[in-house]
Amino acid sequence: MRRLGSVQRKMPCVFVTEVKEEPSAKREHQPFKVLATETISHKALEADIYSAIPTEKVDGTCCYVTTYKGQPYLWARLDRKPNKLAEKRFKNFLHSKQNSKEFFWNVEEDFKPVPECWIPAKDTEQLNGSPMPDENGHIPGWVPVEKNNKQYCWHSSVVNYEFEIALVLKHHSDDPGLLEISAVPLSDLLEQTLELIGTNINGNPYGLGSKKHPLHLLIPHGAFQIRNLPTLKHNDLLSWFEGCREGKIEGIVWHCNDGCLIKVLEFVKLLPKQCLVLHAVQILMRKIDNKKVNMSGEQQL
Repeated sequence: MRRLGSVQRKMPCVFVTEVKEEPSAKREHQPFKVLATETISHKALEADIYSAIPTEKVDGTCCYVTTYKGQPYLWARLDRKPNKLAEKRFKNFLHSKQNSKEFFWNVEEDFKPVPECWIPAKDTEQLNGSPMPDENGHIPGWVPVEKNNKQYCWHSSVVNYEFEIALVLKHHSDDPGLLEISAVPLSDLLEQTLELIGTNINGNPYGLGSKKHPLHLLIPHGAFQIRNLPTLKHNDLLSWFEGCREGKIEGIVWHCNDGCLIKVLEFVKLLPKQCLVLHAVQILMRKIDNKKVNMSGEQQL
């Protein structure tokens, strides 16, 4: 299977959205909601959504693997956000205009500082050499996950830079109906984005590990394809999400042939997340050279 697209910025919805004058349940102090209509968006049609590969949207936090200090490194998502004054101006503008593209940003003065090692996400819009914010007022970006950084301790628990490996959940190599946890070379993951899931991520919707024995894993974006998805109609998708076991997921991401990613997830915000992949019945631990290698660098027979 071809390598699917990476998540470098906010994904557009498969349906045209509209603004409703009700307080947002998702964003505090936002006096309106953005809801999906029944019309497929121009962006989705332009990207040939009907030929795209539908995959499961996993509920975690986004990561990226690229080079740092001369070796493959895991990077955590860190969006550069506006300071309080700029954020207040932006929110007032949205309340009156509701079109963020018309807002003027002064990137040098309006945004909070970020670490020197911070890099903007790929495909971020540039103006005079400076990355520009998206429609939410954020500049998507990444910071490297250092081993001793407590802020990203759960990120660092899934990588070992000495062995240059990462813990990855994927389909079993011999039986696609099963899942396995594998120690994958970071070099094999270069320029890919992945989702970090586990005990201390997003309320642990998948029930992994425990407080005493936390468990965290990486899942490459696009790893779990969805089979037998209904037609791209609002009501058919809604019925699929609400009426079958396979639909009890965070959402759907379509990987288009041009690299564009299109999503839908508003249907499922109140539904329980029960499975990571459609027909997975078991998780296996793979042995590397007949030894179990934990991520602290120790080896156990």
